[in-house]
Amino acid sequence: MSTITATKGEFVMERKKVSISSKRQITIPQKFFTMLGFADEAECIVRGNELVVRPTRTNSGGEFAEYILAELLAEGVEKDELLDKFKERQSKIRPAVEAMIAEAEEVAHGSGKYYTYDDIFGDDAEDEDD
Repeated sequence: MSTITATKGEFVMERKKVSISSKRQITIPQKFFTMLGFADEAECIVRGNELVVRPTRTNSGGEFAEYILAELLAEGVEKDELLDKFKERQSKIRPAVEAMIAEAEEVAHGSGKYYTYDDIFGDDAEDEDD
């Protein structure tokens, strides 16, 4: 089966039909597998009436590594505990971010709790600008 490529502005979309086996399995085309950086796992997400299959993200937490280390050192964590405490805190980052994203999606769909500017800052906030 051939690959179809479409361009809309700067967005390029490639499409290829794949077969589904009797065991509900598909094969990711090699080009897509390599281009997207798949390894030995994928995550499946239902978005509306679509199934999105994408490479799993590693839980490196690298963006927060310096912050976590600085915080642990400021707390006086001993050298022999540092690695264990670091791993423990780092493992909490992805679930926290995923929870925030899920909450934002609920709000976007009108089913989640949200706060307005006035809820957070009150009516006095407008008076301060005057």
